[in-house]
Amino acid sequence: MSQTFTHWVERLSRACGVLAALLLTFAMLVVCQMILMRYVFRAPTIWQTEAVVFGATAAIFLGAPYVLMTKGHVGVEFIQMLVGARARRWMDRVGAWLGLTFCLLMTAATGLHLFEALEGGWTTPSVAAVPLWMPLAPVVFGFVLLSLQYVVEIMKLSGDPS
Repeated sequence: MSQTFTHWVERLSRACGVLAALLLTFAMLVVCQMILMRYVFRAPTIWQTEAVVFGATAAIFLGAPYVLMTKGHVGVEFIQMLVGARARRWMDRVGAWLGLTFCLLMTAATGLHLFEALEGGWTTPSVAAVPLWMPLAPVVFGFVLLSLQYVVEIMKLSGDPS
């Protein structure tokens, strides 16, 4: 059961990592198009700024579980180099539990915000008037998946005898 859970969470994290890369590529291309439209053709840009901000934001939150899974986050290992293996395992476990706690709280907070945006019919104040549930949904989903990835990391640390 735990291997199946781990497999599916990591598979979903990888898929979201690919999606995050595609979203960043999309945002980069839209920025290039926006620069071309504004400064070469002197044409107004309406949707581009929001598309870039929302695409990059979605990439950050959807890509976070993949970064956690691959240990790609920036860490300061100085203290871990000074202590023994047992203290390092303890620090890793405490860090994972604190990360999970934070992600669960943020899942609840962003989920509530998403619900309020859906119920209230909230939109962006721009001319495009994008419904706010669209940029909020990837944030909530990212925190849900990041919470699941933390559970997988805690399971791995609990089974790690070294």
